[in-house]
Amino acid sequence: MKYLEIEWRHLDKEGNTCERCEDTGEAVKAVVDELSREIQSSGWEIAFKETLLTEKEIPESNLILINGVPIEDLLSNARKSENCCDSCCEMLGQTIMCRTIERDGRTYEAIPAAMIREAVKRYINQDQS
Repeated sequence: MKYLEIEWRHLDKEGNTCERCEDTGEAVKAVVDELSREIQSSGWEIAFKETLLTEKEIPESNLILINGVPIEDLLSNARKSENCCDSCCEMLGQTIMCRTIERDGRTYEAIPAAMIREAVKRYINQDQS
């Protein structure tokens, strides 16, 4: 059995996170649930890891890693970027720049399930070749 860990890192302030991280979290959890059943028959075991970050670790917030590889490294035409996160600014009382992904000229503040799924599939296909 091959092991696949999907890690989601996000800000945690007194049990809360920002809106974009919350949306990413819902997407990543849904993908893990779907893929757990789907890829098991191919010899893969999937695990979900949630890493709670402090204010000092904001640059890592809203990061998804697949066996330690950031999803933007697995997707074509994708790169890490950042922009001002109103939700974090409100939570922390200061201007906060949060992680986003740019792909094909579009900025994704919350990482969509389809993008997470595509990155996982690419990882699995790379590992099999």
